Amino acid sequence: MGIRVKKGDTVEVIAGEDRGKRGEVRQVLPKENRVVVSGVNLVTKHQRPIRAGRGQIQPGRIQFEAPIHLSNVMPVCPHCKEATRVSFVRQEDGRKVRVCKRCGQSF
Repeated sequence: MGIRVKKGDTVEVIAGEDRGKRGEVRQVLPKENRVVVSGVNLVTKHQRPIRAGRGQIQPGRIQFEAPIHLSNVMPVCPHCKEATRVSFVRQEDGRKVRVCKRCGQSF
């Protein structure tokens, strides 16, 4: 099976608290079937000051993007700007490319 979502893709959240939001994929975690999307699934963590090694970790409330399950996001086609499913097509040179199911353009 091919990779439907890659780092740098724009995705739309289709389920959960952040439904309807769009963001860029910052990290893909294929073993856990999760992705980290910028501006989506923001979590607040209360961090204690730790003096480990050379540096010191900044204490306080830290906000960061937590991973979201891959089934809750849908890639956005760069051509038609719509959330779409992805199919795969082999080109003449043997490369496998992702194709938008709505407009038929590869991305």
